[in-house]
Amino acid sequence: MAVVTRKRTGELLRNLFEILMLHPEGLPAAQALEKLASKVVMTEHEAGTYESSGARRFEKIVRFATVDCVKAEWLTKHRGTWTLTDAGIKAYKSTSDPEAFYKEAVRLYNKWRASNPTLPKGPKSEAQSEDSEAQSDDAEVEKSASITFEEAEEQAWQEIEQFFGGMNPYDFQELVADLLRAMGYFPAWVAPPGKDGGVDIVAYSDPLGTQAPRIKVQVKRLTSQRVDSDGLKSFMANLGDDDVGLFVTISGFTKDASDFARAQEKRKITLIDLERLVELWIQFYGKLDDRARQRFALTPIYFLTPPT
Repeated sequence: MAVVTRKRTGELLRNLFEILMLHPEGLPAAQALEKLASKVVMTEHEAGTYESSGARRFEKIVRFATVDCVKAEWLTKHRGTWTLTDAGIKAYKSTSDPEAFYKEAVRLYNKWRASNPTLPKGPKSEAQSEDSEAQSDDAEVEKSASITFEEAEEQAWQEIEQFFGGMNPYDFQELVADLLRAMGYFPAWVAPPGKDGGVDIVAYSDPLGTQAPRIKVQVKRLTSQRVDSDGLKSFMANLGDDDVGLFVTISGFTKDASDFARAQEKRKITLIDLERLVELWIQFYGKLDDRARQRFALTPIYFLTPPT
């Protein structure tokens, strides 16, 4: 039986860290693994597949090792996106030996596990301690559960991104208007097809539109380019002193755009990316009418959340 050594695991992790350092805002796990697969030469064992699932061993080996890195606080995982922390970058730069690098991640994982009272503690051998690089069977089970959870989350989020990426722009406008209604606002105008003058939805806080503020919404179904500060400035030119702006996009915002929005004191603007949009949709799902729900129908499926 082929054995993946700690040195080899450390080599894979260090190559993964090199890839992620080029993407400080994070990288979807599938893309990170694809880039890693093209960067390294796989062994015959790594390139093989599991009979039960057909999945390549390489991905599973790397995913198991990243669980140690997450608990070491070197790496974060959020809805399928992997991002290095400052501690992870520091660890990469301070420990060049691959085997020592991975051993340190395992040591920190064991330390985290020993300090978590909710986790089962199997019998330890004389060689095992919270500072050891050895791991118990319980740890392997916990890692396997974590990977199952993160893969399910990745798949769900990938499907959501694909759904919105293929949605008609005017259907997307109507979805945002539906959400505003569910939140208790009153959309008075939704832009028809054609030029909209930079505003896609106008809504009010009361049915007659007599109470301030007036809400102006810009909806962008962009998929490949984040909205920057210039894009926000163009939209804010349409806001009056008593208006509140909402900018909704599925592609997200650049750091300078987020900083610009936070710095506004007179004209208020709220940024809503895809993650925030989905969170709000789930929060107010019960208040959507049947037609609105059909625009983006969701069914909750509950997993046992891995310990943090």
